[in-house]
Amino acid sequence: MAAVIFTGAQLLKQQGGFIGIAYVKTANYSTESKAYNLSALKRGTGGRSSFNGIVATVFGCGGFIGRYVCNRLGKNGSQLILPYRGDPYDVMRLKVCGDLGQVYFHPFDLRDEESIEKVCRYSNVVINLIGRDWETRNFSFDDVHVKGARLLAKVAKRSGVERFIHLSALNAEETPEAVILKGGSKFLASKWRGEQAVLEEFPEATIFRPADVYGQEDRFLRYYGHIWRRQATYLPLWKKGEETIKQPVFVSDLASGIMAALKDSDTAGKVYQAVGPKRYYLSELVDWFFRVMRKDKDWGYWRYDMRYDPIFQIRVTLTEKLRVGFPIGNLHWERVEREHVTDVVHSEVPTLEDLGVALTHMEDQVPWELKPYTYGLYQGLVDLEEPYTPPAPPTPVA
Repeated sequence: MAAVIFTGAQLLKQQGGFIGIAYVKTANYSTESKAYNLSALKRGTGGRSSFNGIVATVFGCGGFIGRYVCNRLGKNGSQLILPYRGDPYDVMRLKVCGDLGQVYFHPFDLRDEESIEKVCRYSNVVINLIGRDWETRNFSFDDVHVKGARLLAKVAKRSGVERFIHLSALNAEETPEAVILKGGSKFLASKWRGEQAVLEEFPEATIFRPADVYGQEDRFLRYYGHIWRRQATYLPLWKKGEETIKQPVFVSDLASGIMAALKDSDTAGKVYQAVGPKRYYLSELVDWFFRVMRKDKDWGYWRYDMRYDPIFQIRVTLTEKLRVGFPIGNLHWERVEREHVTDVVHSEVPTLEDLGVALTHMEDQVPWELKPYTYGLYQGLVDLEEPYTPPAPPTPVA
């Protein structure tokens, strides 16, 4: 075990044995880039109660993907600096990701350079997982994905951070192909500009482009499981979802890829596509989701073309315009546009498999994720312990 005490002294000689104490100077001077060498303070065998030499600042730690990444970092003996905004109780459960004293919380604002500098000053790794699915009065897509990402990369570079990991999005392009909305997805366009901004400020940054990510508390499976996404028992999809191909990735696989990139210095300056092992038509996937939830044709399930349903289109518009906080069921036009964009995977760009990640198949994970949405579960109409023949899995695209 190693203890680090921040004082005004220089870094003194490490003590051998089980307990090591190092005195570290907390103030940098103009002639110094870093106050101390973190790799010299490694202790232990690499588990949760060790220190592996990584001090990671994780922006977006309180989000869906952030919780998985923080858990992986803490289990490997990293020290975590977790910036947050809003209520500190929203992120307090991340305290148990690491050992005692290894997780530090600090408030910040994405537009406040000083608060960002404070949480990057002693880190050698910065991970940017900040993203916004819809625009608000306070933050546009560009404010979050471009200006915010640029500022984080700029401050990280100036603070002497060794590795910068940035989360973008699959299908991010300068001019995304339009499916429903005129001009295409503003989210995907801003993600592309964000990549360029990060690389301008931090050329050695590693960028991940994830497809739709599924897992506990996701916005993919639960989006289709929500009652607000359908019309009673009918599900509207653009062109019935038969012209859209998806390649979803499990959130744990994405977290594993980020951890693998941190350990491999050769990943610096590269872009990785985070996609699952198989490609499916959206129609095939959604039909399978409802079969898993035991909401099949006998229940009344029917998938139809959204283009001919003005009632549902009005619902999407009103949900977006009249929302107070989160859109009900995460339903808004930007999300509807993105769900019908086909995932394009470029053969020349490496994927998670190139980082040594063994990808999880949807057929092995999705039934567990959708158990809480099983029809009649909470009314006593079904017993999950009873023998049940699982539905046929979806047919992947050849």
